[in-house]
Amino acid sequence: MSAALTEALGEPVRHRPLTPDEWRARGFPGADESGNMFPYDTDCEQHCTEARDIDAVRGLDPALQDFGTWLAAHRDRPRTTGT
Repeated sequence: MSAALTEALGEPVRHRPLTPDEWRARGFPGADESGNMFPYDTDCEQHCTEARDIDAVRGLDPALQDFGTWLAAHRDRPRTTGT
């Protein structure tokens, strides 16, 4: 995703992973809950990704886009900078 964003935006985009504690410390609504999911996502990544059936999802939403298609359609939106 960082490489695709870098290419689309014409400026470097770098992935900076946060620990669950760093994420929770951000203090936005839902930060605690989503930060608590990080260890599960890491520990169960294979199980979670194997369960996805993209063809079934496309059956529910034929307009489903991959990241590259979405990015091309939204590249002109205002940007924010991370700290």
